[in-house]
Amino acid sequence: MRDDLTEEPSGPCRTFLDFPFEGDLDDLKADIAILGIPYGMPYRPGEMANDQSRAPDALRQSSEIAAYTKTHYDWDLGGTLLDDQNVRIVDCGNVTADMSDHRVHYRRAEEAARKIFRAGALPIILGGDHGIPIPVMRALEETGQSGITLVHVDAHIDWRDEVNGEKEGYSSPIRRASEMPWIDHIVQIGIRGIGSARSQEVADARSYGADIVTAYELHELGMPAILDRIPNGGPYYLTIDADGLDPTIMPAVMAQTPGGLTWLQTRQLVQGLVSKGRVLGMDLVEIAPSRDVGRITMIHAERLICNFIGAAVRAGYFDR
Repeated sequence: MRDDLTEEPSGPCRTFLDFPFEGDLDDLKADIAILGIPYGMPYRPGEMANDQSRAPDALRQSSEIAAYTKTHYDWDLGGTLLDDQNVRIVDCGNVTADMSDHRVHYRRAEEAARKIFRAGALPIILGGDHGIPIPVMRALEETGQSGITLVHVDAHIDWRDEVNGEKEGYSSPIRRASEMPWIDHIVQIGIRGIGSARSQEVADARSYGADIVTAYELHELGMPAILDRIPNGGPYYLTIDADGLDPTIMPAVMAQTPGGLTWLQTRQLVQGLVSKGRVLGMDLVEIAPSRDVGRITMIHAERLICNFIGAAVRAGYFDR
């Protein structure tokens, strides 16, 4: 029976890497569930959702060699994507809602994420702006896990309490996460430049105990040293804002800021975190497809997700 919380993607590549579509979240049988939350909050009053709303389907449609990606030797992983294991991956499509009302979208997104967690699947969330992890992180309650470490990649700290009265927008996800009792330690990686924070937000983040790792500290120390600062064993939730990566590899963002994570650092983080302990889920947000250059962003986004999947498989997440 189909679940009306989501709808099937459209376009020439209908699902991510042509994995089967599964619209029944009440009877979900999967190890990994890909879910699009295609909402990009308007930047100005009166506007409809912004270009980031197109990102989930744009990413799905960007892969022209899905079979090749799934079956050929992947040098990032040291073998095929699923390492010849029987890992069940489905694409649950996109959360449906009135794009003019993000509260409806968030409510449905949280319900969909709760069903995925309840089914024991590992969610990979495709955004959308950086507000969309808020309902997903609320749904982490469903896992029954406490003491979750939130690992956040971004150019901005996203600790704004509200912007023009909006408390659940793209500048506030980490502030909202800090209020959730199941979130404990917060590590923020790649922070640089300006935007998203005034002095009070920086003070609030530090008062909470967030470990703010600037991009410059990261480049000086290296990703292995930063991974050592993340508590061992998990559980973790990973949220990646595309502008946390350097614009030379992810140009399709609204706020390009030089000095971000390189591809090698991103791969080290994803694979290193998965090997440290259980990652309960991840999201990739803030991609604006119309701003891409030569598909550079989409290529790196797909590689990032494949590295996450391949690392989880090799870490024994789905051993039976």
